[in-house]
Amino acid sequence: MSRPTLLGIPGALRKASTNRLLLKEAARAFGDCDYVEADIDFPVFNQDIQDGPGIPDSVLRLNDQIAGADAVVISSPEYNKNIPGVLKNALDWVSRCEGNAWKDKPVSLIAASSGISGGARAMHNLVLCMMPFRPNLVYGPEVLVGNSKEAFDEDGRLKSEVSMKFLTALMERLRAETGA
Repeated sequence: MSRPTLLGIPGALRKASTNRLLLKEAARAFGDCDYVEADIDFPVFNQDIQDGPGIPDSVLRLNDQIAGADAVVISSPEYNKNIPGVLKNALDWVSRCEGNAWKDKPVSLIAASSGISGGARAMHNLVLCMMPFRPNLVYGPEVLVGNSKEAFDEDGRLKSEVSMKFLTALMERLRAETGA
């Protein structure tokens, strides 16, 4: 197999999101790969958009990125004990694309959140959101980074050895699912 492609999907739009930092750490832990970070800044799903001008190009691009990736990792914050609306919106839009790019795709879910639970409740809900797509969920050890504003050093690296150990173990499992 050639160098695998790892698609990272941040569950937040903010450029300085700790979930973007966590995705970069995941890519490092995954090992030699072509890492692509998705952009999920889409209009709010509206059937009138789909029926009128059609599925936005940005959504089609994400669907193609999912289809073309060897593995996907989604990193989500927790907003009000759930996944952010922007992430749910992206999943809803992709569900409207032809086929199912997620089917049997190796996917891992991780979280970084400002709360002490590290996004545990959001993670549960994200698993439920992914179930209809039937991906190959590569789950565990759980990577839930709490107090995320304090969890990364000035170079964007995880400070916690335990979190890094869990992230590395999860990414090794994800990589193994790609056959790389």
